[in-house]
Amino acid sequence: MNRESFAAGERLVSPAYMRQGCEARRSHEHLIRLLLEKGKCPEDGWDESTLELFLHELAIMDSNNFLGNCGVGEREGRVASALVARRHYRFIHGIGRSGDISAVQPKAAGSSLLNKITNSLVLDIIKLAGVHTVTNCFVVPMATGMSLTLCFLTLRHKRPKAKYIIWPRIDQKSCFKSMITAGFEPVVIENVLEGDELRTDLKAVEAKVQELGPDYVLCVHSTTSCFAPRVPDRLEELAVICANYGIPHIVNNAYGVQSSKCMHLIQQGARVGRIDAFVQSLDKNFMVPVGGAIIAGFNDSFIQEISKMYPGRASASPTLDVLITLLSLGSNGYKKLLKERKEMFSYLSNQLKKLSEAYNERVLHTPHNPISLAMTLKTLDKHYDKAVTQLGSMLFTRQVSGARVVPLGSLQTVSGYTFRGFMSHTNNYPCAYLNAASAIGMKTQDVDLFIKRLDKCLKTVGKEQNKESDVSGVDNYDKTEDVDIEEMALKIDNVLLGTCQDSS
Repeated sequence: MNRESFAAGERLVSPAYMRQGCEARRSHEHLIRLLLEKGKCPEDGWDESTLELFLHELAIMDSNNFLGNCGVGEREGRVASALVARRHYRFIHGIGRSGDISAVQPKAAGSSLLNKITNSLVLDIIKLAGVHTVTNCFVVPMATGMSLTLCFLTLRHKRPKAKYIIWPRIDQKSCFKSMITAGFEPVVIENVLEGDELRTDLKAVEAKVQELGPDYVLCVHSTTSCFAPRVPDRLEELAVICANYGIPHIVNNAYGVQSSKCMHLIQQGARVGRIDAFVQSLDKNFMVPVGGAIIAGFNDSFIQEISKMYPGRASASPTLDVLITLLSLGSNGYKKLLKERKEMFSYLSNQLKKLSEAYNERVLHTPHNPISLAMTLKTLDKHYDKAVTQLGSMLFTRQVSGARVVPLGSLQTVSGYTFRGFMSHTNNYPCAYLNAASAIGMKTQDVDLFIKRLDKCLKTVGKEQNKESDVSGVDNYDKTEDVDIEEMALKIDNVLLGTCQDSS
């Protein structure tokens, strides 16, 4: 209610009570005003009542929520289900216009304001996370792979001769397919093994630039966040190569916002050389549903070009999700999550090290990877072929998600390209291994339960060393922990084991 409404209410309720209610509302409005004035994430998170007031105030500015609105066009924000309308807080028009995803919509002032303020908050968080000189960014309603494709398509107009993208190998299908979908030919640069780590082969990158000719190279497509034993690319050196040869540089920073090391690499790369854009996922870094990403960069005009390349309007759902999340957390809340993630990485590393030693294995030494860890599976691998993949299926059926078991010698064809040793980021890694990652939001109890279940699975597989497909020894598994799934797990283990072998 506005001042006139409160004054009118004084005829019905004591003026003292009405003034108290007016002051309470002003405290909410003060937070909203500060947000709009500063365009930065508030230090302390908002309560739900302030958030809902803010969203309601924005939503009623959209034409579909006008009282007496008369819509006679083909896109008037009509929604058949009231449940769907409530799910989206009645933001129905989406964001952007047909020519620019960041443009203001005349029919949707509230949605447009929501989009602008979200982009501003996300920019503030990227700076807080370590990329201090970033100049512009926007939320796009596509996951990381398609967002990378959008960047490559934007570069196509600037580099008409280019047909190749130089790509230090990272065994993740979507980032590889992002180049194929954009119509370019990936030039795969194999990594070099340094100790346990797989690192960027800088000499091979530069040699390939010279061989192909800089004008025919669209960009270098590098990666920060990745599964161990691969570690983030040597971004500073790659950025210098790109600057020297006048080649654009696009960075896949999928879940790197949560890592100060990954963000520092991007900041340093931009300082000493060239980074045109870096792309990060919303769900992996901000704990929202899958479906959105952030495209950011250091050249304001280039980021605007990318936003104008997006055809048509876009869904506002990812924008709304991350706005609600950041306002709920506040910058202090997000910094706390980043701090806890680092602590969980150390805890996971220590616990995995203790477990690995008990089974004559070891945690691979990958100090340049700040998120992912890998534990060798040499003992299993030397006993019989199916042991490694059996372990993976056992973990999965016991509700351990996210852990990856990587056997030796897997072949995988992606968009017509065949990779040897797929998932290990190289043709011939010295051993099979298991991955686990410490990502934002992970808790101590997650680590403890993972270690406990991994321990029991390793014991079970160890007892079956001489039986290729019989996993009856799992009867010793503690059924009080997973009563509802144990009987199903016994059956599924063998099915998944056969599937894994067929796919490899």
